[in-house]
Amino acid sequence: QVQLVESGGGLVQAGGSLRLSCGASVSTGTILSMGWFRQAPRKGREFVAAISWNGADTFHADSVKGRFTISRDNLKNLIYLQMNSLNPEDTAVYYCAAPSPHGPALTGSNVGSLSLWDYWGQGTQVTVSS
Repeated sequence: QVQLVESGGGLVQAGGSLRLSCGASVSTGTILSMGWFRQAPRKGREFVAAISWNGADTFHADSVKGRFTISRDNLKNLIYLQMNSLNPEDTAVYYCAAPSPHGPALTGSNVGSLSLWDYWGQGTQVTVSS
């Protein structure tokens, strides 16, 4: 059983920064690849960023490249999403996600597919005011 809990959302002015965190509760010795998605009102859930289990590979959506950075601390079982230069279009509920430990490795072709991700957090609201 995998449980994911996000934190760090809030209200920020355009141009500001926020850092989201996601803690993963997993079996001892299990380290998962993980990712971030977001869902704005009246829109579908979209891929934001992902990171492999050892942090060697990262993926970022084109819409956030150069502004958002995903990272992880495996000693703490945490991943982070550092969000800089936020704009109102970034307003959404942000979800942490993880694939099955037995699933395929992350690639640039599969990270955006919702079907890859088996576990989801409850989401944290990010609101960017203009």
